[in-house]
Amino acid sequence: MPSLILVRHGQSQWNLENRFTGWWDVDLTEKGEAEARAAGELLGQKGLLPTVAFTSFQTRAIRTLHIALRACCRLWIPESKDWRLNERHYGGLTGLNKAETAEKHGAEQVKIWRRSFDTPPPPLGADSEFALAGDPRYAGIDVPVAESLKDTIARVLPYYESDILPTLKAGETVIVSAHGNSLRALVKHLSGISDEDILSLEIPTGQPIVYDFDSNMQPGDRRYLKDL
Repeated sequence: MPSLILVRHGQSQWNLENRFTGWWDVDLTEKGEAEARAAGELLGQKGLLPTVAFTSFQTRAIRTLHIALRACCRLWIPESKDWRLNERHYGGLTGLNKAETAEKHGAEQVKIWRRSFDTPPPPLGADSEFALAGDPRYAGIDVPVAESLKDTIARVLPYYESDILPTLKAGETVIVSAHGNSLRALVKHLSGISDEDILSLEIPTGQPIVYDFDSNMQPGDRRYLKDL
């Protein structure tokens, strides 16, 4: 039966600096590289070897995938990249320190921007240093100026249905290297989590989550690979 492996990228530089990252392209820290390597080594130890890979357009997810696949001797498998697996766009919060933002706008307001299901943060201005209009990877894509979790789900799930699920149906062992919120979108769908409960779910960096599917392509329970 097919299996789906979900991996949130290892610690990024802006994770370390406690900054809102979203669609801005930030690389891994040394700790993030180590987390990715450990994830791949665990895949090898458990004998759960991916045969097809999916990731976002963002360096931290791509490098996590490559480091993990190298660690389990699977760097050669087919790989697809798509912007729909990108992190949630944090709009005008992009680049800001989370603690300083809470001091400026109030902890309750920042909690709403971060944790409400359908309230996006303030939009990113076109003149922002973090605007992506000139980024070639997004040529022809209507880049959002801010996204709620609901908005993120609205782009992730159609991609799952059109590209990832058919690959699983073909019997492949699929690994998805992505981000906290794009993976929350998938976990919400696969585990049937409510709009309210998904807000408190945290996806740890570098810890593979596994779903096994039955003959009717129904996912089993969400499990962390380290616990299997």
